Amino acid sequence: MKADEAVCLIEAGDDIIVPLMAGEPPALLAALEKREDLKENRLFQMLTSRPAIRKKPEELKVISMFLAAGDRHAFQEGAVDLLPNHFSDVPALLKEITDQQVIMATVSPMDENGFFSLGTNCDYTAPLAGTAKTILLEVNEYMPRTYGRNQIHLSEVTALIEHHQPLIESPVPVITEKDEKIGRYVASLIKDGDSLQIGFGAIPNAVMKSLTNYQDLSILTEMIPDQLVELYQSGAVTNRRRTDYPGKTTATFAYGTKKLYDFMHENKDIFMLPVNETNDVRRVSQIDNMVTINAAIEVDFLGQCNAEKAGNTYWSSSGGQSDFGVSARLSQGGRGIICLHSTTKNDSISKIVPALALGTPVTTSKNDVDYVVTEYGIAQLRGKTIRERVKALIQIAHPKFQEELAYEAKKLGYFL
Repeated sequence: MKADEAVCLIEAGDDIIVPLMAGEPPALLAALEKREDLKENRLFQMLTSRPAIRKKPEELKVISMFLAAGDRHAFQEGAVDLLPNHFSDVPALLKEITDQQVIMATVSPMDENGFFSLGTNCDYTAPLAGTAKTILLEVNEYMPRTYGRNQIHLSEVTALIEHHQPLIESPVPVITEKDEKIGRYVASLIKDGDSLQIGFGAIPNAVMKSLTNYQDLSILTEMIPDQLVELYQSGAVTNRRRTDYPGKTTATFAYGTKKLYDFMHENKDIFMLPVNETNDVRRVSQIDNMVTINAAIEVDFLGQCNAEKAGNTYWSSSGGQSDFGVSARLSQGGRGIICLHSTTKNDSISKIVPALALGTPVTTSKNDVDYVVTEYGIAQLRGKTIRERVKALIQIAHPKFQEELAYEAKKLGYFL
């Protein structure tokens, strides 16, 4: 049927759940926005790629689980609310707090056995599909067909629409000299045969560029970025040492360019899993030599990481950072690495700070960080006392702020 007909199957009080980023169904969401008779509905989204739908709250309440450019300003203006979560817990959380679930998602064309693939996604959508009241699928020939536990059978589907358009693509990160330095420092902490979780952005890309000469790396991550293609092509990634999914890269979503989506299409080396498995601390911590690489907005003297709020602006959310931070700590030989530039705003603000400001969320606990890396070096925090941590972090701060930070440390009683 047509998109506007499909969204008419959504009834008053239904909770609508959509995948994140490339898995969002643009035609269905546009049709939902045009509906004028919604009543007591809620839309749950994450890392949305489109401007937030704005309706009266009694018609449609929009709830984000990870803010992005599309809904960040809407949150500041009160048009979107934010649900705190660990990414791994989202399927269970949605089962707990939602009623009469409606799944809306983009899928690849149906295969010969009647299955649609969620393609770039699995996330929290696939584990909820089995119990959803209504499933509305947007078939898009540009969506790669991928393998894993992200398949939906025709018999489960309430309605289908067809809407073929190229998937959204991530901007290609501009890698600076600072990023390259951080990438080399992080690479020095990685060994042949390690298992990696790594995210999106200039610093992760720089890290991956520094790993092309490594051997037998495995990828157990939440997100597949573009740079993974080059790591595969260089021979660095083989997944040979994995005992859970031998030879497979596992992830719960992908976000990149057409190069990545083409690479994923019918690639049996890529195995998509629900986020409650990819990010499950109990599972990931059983993987030896698990190395997690994540970014932060700022790190304080104790080693507490804020990856969510920039000044007074709520920028994102926790995502999977704390999931993987705990997993690395529990993994035999694991390492948890936090990366950030030493400054922001043209070197006018230090990102190594004495203390997080009042109201700033702690994304990763001080107890779950092994290393903090800036362009000025590596601070090893695990096993270090408070005073040792403070000294190590000041040493990787921008030189122009080191004297001021040392003064603040004395005021706080960290330096005698």
